Amino acid sequence: MEYSKIISVTGLPGLFELLSSKGDGAIVRSLDDKSTRFVSSRVHNFSHLESIEIFTIRENVNLADVFLAMQSSDKALPEGKDNAAVKVYFEAVYPDMDFERVYTSDMKKIVKWLEILKRNNIEIKAPVPEPEEETAAAEQNAEQETAPEAEKPKKAAKKKEAAPKEEKEDTKEEEIKAPKKKAAPKKTTATKKEEKEAAPKKKAAPKKKSKE
Repeated sequence: MEYSKIISVTGLPGLFELLSSKGDGAIVRSLDDKSTRFVSSRVHNFSHLESIEIFTIRENVNLADVFLAMQSSDKALPEGKDNAAVKVYFEAVYPDMDFERVYTSDMKKIVKWLEILKRNNIEIKAPVPEPEEETAAAEQNAEQETAPEAEKPKKAAKKKEAAPKEEKEDTKEEEIKAPKKKAAPKKTTATKKEEKEAAPKKKAAPKKKSKE
């Protein structure tokens, strides 16, 4: 029997092995009396033990971590009916538990569940991170490490864009250095008069003598 198939069902005592799932419920087997039954999902909720988390004064921990701490402890499991003894037990076995948010009824249920798992010789296994989560974390770290290198091409691109501006400035300098053609001097009014005077005058035709 695998730990990953063990579930709790709201409204029903004890633990169950999930045999098969259906659209409207599931077929389960009780770990107490080994009876098999159909449980409707319209009436009950199912919770895999490996997905249950426990409040602590730091980050939440998986229920399996608490089970393993209880198994490795040399303290005997307390009587389920003694609320004070149950709290004292967890204060010694798992002192990081947030006792303000984890109620005594929850602690008594954890003790009861561990007793059932032991009777059925079920090996408790802490959940292993999925490969997708590890890959995503590795990719994120790789992006952070290579971030400075990725900035270099951007700087180079900026320099390349600035190059044409320098060429334009050089072209302007060449245009400034190139000698400009002198404009032809405009003829003044005095010059026009001088040209008229310098031009040879046409001789007047001789006047015809009148007959007497």
